Amino acid sequence: MGKYFGTDGFRGEANVSLTVEHAYKVGRYLGWYYSRQSEKPCKVVIGKDTRRSSYMFEYSLVAGLTASGTDAYLLHVTTTPSISYVARTEDFDCGIMISASHNPYFDNGIKLLNSQGEKMEEETIQKIEAYLDGEPAELPYAVGAGIGRTVDYVIGRNRYIGYLISLATRSYRNMRIGLDCANGSAWMIARSVFEALGAKTYVIHAEPDGININEKCGSTHIEELQEFVIKNQLDAGFAFDGDADRCIAVDDQGNVVDGDLILYVCAVYMKENGMLENNTVATTIVSNLGLYKAFEEAGIEFVKTQVGDKYVYESMAKNDYCIGGEQTGHVIFSRYAATGDGILTALKIMEVILEKKMPLSKLISPVTIYPQEQQNIRVRNKEDVNKDSDIRELIRSVEEELGDTGRILVRESGTEPVIRVMVEAKTQEACRHYVELVAQHIREKGYCAQ
Repeated sequence: MGKYFGTDGFRGEANVSLTVEHAYKVGRYLGWYYSRQSEKPCKVVIGKDTRRSSYMFEYSLVAGLTASGTDAYLLHVTTTPSISYVARTEDFDCGIMISASHNPYFDNGIKLLNSQGEKMEEETIQKIEAYLDGEPAELPYAVGAGIGRTVDYVIGRNRYIGYLISLATRSYRNMRIGLDCANGSAWMIARSVFEALGAKTYVIHAEPDGININEKCGSTHIEELQEFVIKNQLDAGFAFDGDADRCIAVDDQGNVVDGDLILYVCAVYMKENGMLENNTVATTIVSNLGLYKAFEEAGIEFVKTQVGDKYVYESMAKNDYCIGGEQTGHVIFSRYAATGDGILTALKIMEVILEKKMPLSKLISPVTIYPQEQQNIRVRNKEDVNKDSDIRELIRSVEEELGDTGRILVRESGTEPVIRVMVEAKTQEACRHYVELVAQHIREKGYCAQ
């Protein structure tokens, strides 16, 4: 991770740690950088989520890009995976998504994607960071006919919607589906896709006002969708996050189907149909022990990466795996996308339900999830916590006590000044005990932010 860019872009509180000047300079550098590499006019596609500050950052990025001689194509409010799709299929030099994903509305972020729709290469990120810190101090401005232009490109979003619809294997007629759009990027796209496929579609949290994105809704607040599915007797429900690169499902009984369970359902189906390349699923170090035991029972191999869909995708691309993801609902189907795509994930779950003619509750039944507890501790300096020998020794002692009946994982967030303490054990009480033991020690050592 760099000084500004974490595992999922440059993220921070709007006009506090991520300002309009930052956005302008990111645009200036990208516009100049790509203009130097090509004789033809450079093109960058931009999308944004529904946060109030997203419009401000969009204008700043466009000003920077066009001032450097690059054309900016605007998809307006759209999803991160749609930017990835358009970037890789329509000859763009790169893509930019303005979003802080699942964070509250007062945060925002700048996600950069390369011409293949993948997370931007670290080498390029480092050059942008150097420019943000004043190296080089000046870049030449485009003049005359060399100044970039801004293009309204809603058609790109429409093509993405058409692509999603084309991936469905069956009609959704007679299926009753709930969608929680988190008052974010999916608020129009998800409904359009499911209704076009014939589902009786019930939508909640699809009235964005600029400040209600992710507010007690979406993939990080699944409770209301659970109640909604039960109340309306739906076949399934799907909840997205602010930029719709995540999906958490709810089955017909109202149970939460997180990223781990989604990986299981889809991977088993793919194995049964000869589509699971190398018979392997890419997971992260925080996937549940129950998932791994279920994979072993099903004869499916798995690998573990660092937390972050960036690392999952890198592992998949390097080793030719076709499915991978995170417990949080970032699921990547590499045959169809270069990033996590919440709506695509929902479509792939629907494919399994319809092709196997089984309810989602039945499809997840072979997996026994271990109790898990996590506490997020906001700290002043993540590195200081990681280096503390007393904390490391306490973690080792917990590991010894848990033995092979559980595990503890203490890691730093890639996008926030947060240390995450996670424990899996035989009982929820044991999980809470060990999580609080470590969390309290971190607090007592004085590392917590005020």
